[in-house]
Amino acid sequence: MSGHVLVIGTKNYSSWSLRPWLLLKHLDLEFTERQYHFGTPEFESEIPKISPTRRVPVLLHDELRVWESVAICEYASELAGGRGWPADPGLRAQARSIAHEMHAGFGALRDNCPMNARATGRQVAMTPPLEQDLRRIDAIWSGCRRDHGERGPWLFGAFGIADAMYAPVALRVRTYGLPLSALAARYLETMLDDEHLQQWIRASELESIFIPQDEVGAGA
Repeated sequence: MSGHVLVIGTKNYSSWSLRPWLLLKHLDLEFTERQYHFGTPEFESEIPKISPTRRVPVLLHDELRVWESVAICEYASELAGGRGWPADPGLRAQARSIAHEMHAGFGALRDNCPMNARATGRQVAMTPPLEQDLRRIDAIWSGCRRDHGERGPWLFGAFGIADAMYAPVALRVRTYGLPLSALAARYLETMLDDEHLQQWIRASELESIFIPQDEVGAGA
């Protein structure tokens, strides 16, 4: 994957940038990281030249532009010989189902608990829609670990696209102290202990960008 450039946003806030970045790290695919911070003149001037949606992330290679997180993850999986999805067709279908469920859903979690990678100790009101989202996430995490725990520590054994999709959720749980069952909490521990995610968190702590609307729950 030499020569590929992953264009990302501010690490503290950009959940969609985190997903392919983390997968590329786990697949040991070489890439250069190019970062443009949200709300800066540089972002506003440069991203429209790179991304047809004016959003990040975008993967660049010569004339190739891949501008959506799941598409980048699928492309990376193909470059890695199919790694990123389980080899078994049935498990692969399950992994795709929960990955795309994350992509399309969990609006209450997104709205009430924006990703804030460097923050901890935040508090938000537990509304019924947020509680419903958390119950579903808990069911996914605990169910996968119950059914596939003998394969390895991740949702389907080895780290894959499904795990990358839920990495920002793990950061949200950490930031806002959201409740989980014991089995789901063990998966959370695995994610938060991951060396690559720890690298992302450390980088987010060095950023000075501050987006007020995403600084939720401080002093609540």
